[in-house]
Amino acid sequence: MANIHMYMGNPTVGGTNGTMVSEGNGSNPVTVGPLNASTNEVSASQKLALRCESGYETVGDTTITPTGTTAAKWALSSNGSSWTGYGAPLTVTSKIGATNIIFYARARATSDESAVNDTSVDLKVDAVLAAV
Repeated sequence: MANIHMYMGNPTVGGTNGTMVSEGNGSNPVTVGPLNASTNEVSASQKLALRCESGYETVGDTTITPTGTTAAKWALSSNGSSWTGYGAPLTVTSKIGATNIIFYARARATSDESAVNDTSVDLKVDAVLAAV
């Protein structure tokens, strides 16, 4: 059981709202698209949040990394306007506790791919947690 979770569905800064993203089973994934590969379309940004279960907080930086077959087609942002390079991790320097810390994700399609429902990418969260 993880003590830090990711949420989607327009979570609010400092809130405890949002729908928890599935963790490993694909039942409630972050989704984008469909995207038009022939025009190298980039998705709208998806507002996401991280928060710890009550009684826990992060110690030091937290890293979110796209992983998987097409991870190089995902970019992350802490503010929705300055993006990491595609496939690059995002470092969150703020302490994450029991309320939402917001970040954003987007994906792109490229003209060298065929139409597919791509489920190969995970957003991996690396953090050190401590009880409070």
